[in-house]
Amino acid sequence: QVQLVESGGGLVQAGGSLRLSCAASGRIFRINSMGWYRQAPGKQRELVADSSSGVMPNYADSVKGRFTISRDNAKNTVYLQMNSLKPEDTAVYYCKVVTSTWYEYWGQGTQVTVSS
Repeated sequence: QVQLVESGGGLVQAGGSLRLSCAASGRIFRINSMGWYRQAPGKQRELVADSSSGVMPNYADSVKGRFTISRDNAKNTVYLQMNSLKPEDTAVYYCKVVTSTWYEYWGQGTQVTVSS
């Protein structure tokens, strides 16, 4: 079993910054990818950014140039640095981990609210 613990969400004014963290623990042999998704009220969950081993990170067009995903593989932790936040970035942000055996695990979600 794998557990994901997210942290770093909160309330911030437009133009501000937040850093999300997601730490994976439990029976992990190897992680293939780690990423962040978000879901705003009334909308579908969407990819924000993901990081797969050996390839360049992938970002949603709406966050390119503002968000940066990074990983600490020794700690099985993924981060999302969010700068120049906009009200439309308001959502619940979820961490997702895919193991080398292609199992998917999701975090519990952390709320990010950007006020105008």
